[in-house]
Amino acid sequence: MNQSLSRDTDREKCLRDASERDRSRNAFYRDALLRLRRAQIPFLVGGAIAYTFYTHVERFTKDVDLFLRRDDVERAQSVFRAAGYHTARPFPHWLAKASSGPDFIDLIFSSGNGVVRVDDDWFGHAVDHEFLELPLKLCPPEEMIWSKAFVQERERFDGADVLHLFRELGPELDWARLLERFADHWRVLLAHIVLFGYVYPDSREKVPQWVTTTLVRQMTRERAEPDNPLCMGTLLSREQYLSDLRCLGYRDAREQPNGPMTREEIDIWTAAIDRGPDPIV
Repeated sequence: MNQSLSRDTDREKCLRDASERDRSRNAFYRDALLRLRRAQIPFLVGGAIAYTFYTHVERFTKDVDLFLRRDDVERAQSVFRAAGYHTARPFPHWLAKASSGPDFIDLIFSSGNGVVRVDDDWFGHAVDHEFLELPLKLCPPEEMIWSKAFVQERERFDGADVLHLFRELGPELDWARLLERFADHWRVLLAHIVLFGYVYPDSREKVPQWVTTTLVRQMTRERAEPDNPLCMGTLLSREQYLSDLRCLGYRDAREQPNGPMTREEIDIWTAAIDRGPDPIV
């Protein structure tokens, strides 16, 4: 009987601790969001909050992902530093952070591969939402798909997220704008569309036929480029195609002038592999 009472007491304590932890975390998030608003720094909420809203697939929120224009990141960090929060920019080409104790916010202005940059269109197509009793804007679903489609690491593959967004929002998506977003990387979009038809055979019509037809026709017209030994795989995974660069003589599609990143940015991003998975999008 005493052991049972002890277990009940321990369980109640754990629940109280977890509840207090949630209150502390949410207070930090709310304060940070209000400070950005008062400073008139435009931002969008993405990550698990936006994904759950769009797909109704519940996902634990271990942090808050805020998307900002690159030019606004330093100003946002200054606001947080003035509030006593710690700030850092571990990856200068796409990600900054703000934290208070164990709680943190990601300030995202691009993507790990440097392709998916936050620009005015993100804000022009943002979606109204409420979080912590604050009216906010969510990242558009098209931009979420564009961002997640490139995350194909061994430790993290966001393909299922893309397919869930297709399944839930397919007929409502601005497919013409999505094609423009992928631009020369249209094969990545086509790959996810093919997988969608495989995973959800009852929902294939949610991807308009004209989209698939357009991409397949483009693929049939494209020919090999034998004099262009460029590996595009590094845009999908920062680790899994390194051997192609080091041993097979391929050039890195991320590196300028072929891609958006400098050699220094690539080296910093590559060096972080040994530190384990880092929050991506």
